[in-house]
Amino acid sequence: MEYVYAALILNETDAEINEENLTDVLEAAGVDVEESRVKALVAALEDVDINEAVEQAAAVPAATGGAAGGAASADESADEGGDDDEAEEADADEGGDDDDDEDEDASGEGLGELFG
Repeated sequence: MEYVYAALILNETDAEINEENLTDVLEAAGVDVEESRVKALVAALEDVDINEAVEQAAAVPAATGGAAGGAASADESADEGGDDDEAEEADADEGGDDDDDEDEDASGEGLGELFG
C-alpha cells in the first residue's frame, strides 16, 4: 500500500509520478524499495487520471451505504447470487496472508480496480 500512497502524495503535490520521484518518496518514508514494484506501479498509472479515480472512489461508499459496505456486503451479495467479482474478492480477503498481497502489488494486478 505504501507504493500507492507514495503515488498519491506525488499526485497531490503535482509532482510527476515517475520511478525516481516514487523511489525518493518511499525512501524518505523508510521503505525498503523494490525496483520492480516501482516500475510496475509507474507503468500501471501511466494513463490513469488519479484525481478522477479518487473522486469516483470517494463517491462509492456514499452510494453503497457508507462504512458497512465492506467485505461483509460482498459475502452477502455472494450468498444472494450477487456479482461473481465481489464473491471472488471476498474469498481473496479471507484466509490470505500478507505475502499474497505483496505478490499482487509487485505484479501490478488489481491496480485497475483501484484507479479506474
